[in-house]
Amino acid sequence: MINELLGIQYNIEKARLDGKVQNLAYYINESAIIASHKEMDRKKAKGIDGVSKDDYSVNLKANVERLLKQMRNGSYQPEPIRRTYIPKDGSKKMRPLGISCYEDKLVENVIAKILIEVYEPKFFNESYGFRPNRSCHQAIREIIEDVQYHKVSYIVEADIKGFFNNVDHEWLIKFLEHDIADKKFIEIIKKFLKAGIMENGKYLDSERGTPQGNGASPVLANIYLHYVLDYWFAVKIKRKCKGEAYLIRYCDDFVCCFQNKWEADGFYQKLIERFDKFGLEFALEKTKILEFGRFAKKNRANRGLRKPETFDFLGFTFYCSEDGKKGFFRCKVKTSKKKFRSKVKTMKEWIKKNRIMPVGELIKKINQKLRGHYQYYGVTDNTRSVKCYQNVVKWLLFKWLNRRSQRKSYTIETFYNGLLRTFPLLEPKISVSLFYR
Repeated sequence: MINELLGIQYNIEKARLDGKVQNLAYYINESAIIASHKEMDRKKAKGIDGVSKDDYSVNLKANVERLLKQMRNGSYQPEPIRRTYIPKDGSKKMRPLGISCYEDKLVENVIAKILIEVYEPKFFNESYGFRPNRSCHQAIREIIEDVQYHKVSYIVEADIKGFFNNVDHEWLIKFLEHDIADKKFIEIIKKFLKAGIMENGKYLDSERGTPQGNGASPVLANIYLHYVLDYWFAVKIKRKCKGEAYLIRYCDDFVCCFQNKWEADGFYQKLIERFDKFGLEFALEKTKILEFGRFAKKNRANRGLRKPETFDFLGFTFYCSEDGKKGFFRCKVKTSKKKFRSKVKTMKEWIKKNRIMPVGELIKKINQKLRGHYQYYGVTDNTRSVKCYQNVVKWLLFKWLNRRSQRKSYTIETFYNGLLRTFPLLEPKISVSLFYR
């Protein structure tokens, strides 16, 4: 348990009485750093120093002692992160990724664990991203619960533009200082924020943002949006609404549910002003208000309009439907078209690249990928989408196996009734129930 590792439970309890946590830098100690080292994945990419876990292990005790000495005398300075780019899922754009040096990764992970202990009691239940014992599926389930069983008629769907690159450092430090009195601990976080970036051999200042890939970025992002959005929504928006209002957030992705149109409209305008104050902006083409829910469905039908629009969240499309047998209203989900196309493209490129692999090994690897797909997208009401994905994978496999040479390897008959009987593809299944139990 993290409390046993860092021994900060007493301080957290004390903070609830005195308001701010003291002496957190003390818990960046030898046992915490070594525990962080043991947890580190050997396959993690290297920072600008080129040091791996195995390299650091050679003189582990001496390395840790030197690191802690630097932290005690204030001379510790994180190295600039190495910026690289990875494909952005469902887009032609590339996502920037920050890779820290190995020693800095160890400190980042300890800082993250300390911050989690400080802020978990403060975070709202409606926040699900990068928190212990919380998941995407719980956030999805929460939206379905709000739409099906509460008076929800309007959805505000918002998309923050480049959130991780635009976090304002001054505001973030103010938020941290609101809860943490340890100036030394805050100073270490400041150093990480200002460490800079190395890209193509050039040094760039990091005046804004928390790099994705940094071990503490997820919890820092949650702290930032806790004060910018969650707390503000709970205190300034929801309490003043005459109708019902709900917020569901997963890191920088969120949706808001409202009973009244005029309150949804008012919130939308206030949200733009609120985010502008804290250095954030919306991708306006992805931000909208839509009529949605069981009341919306009836109201639209009475006005001679088609069924409510849909919205996307965490790779799923939410749509209004009914229980097939009883005719009750149901909020259902399916794999979003954007994510479906992205997953198909990724699988196509992988099969094309690896088609020369022995068939048995190739299908074994594909099944591993299918299993991961089913575990995420195999949810209540989404059987058709995951089955469709499996069918596309079968077609891609047939296509590219027949392109291993000039001569076709398989006919439809020999592929389906021969190869796939010997090496069957994993069948879709519902892995996650979206019904509350």
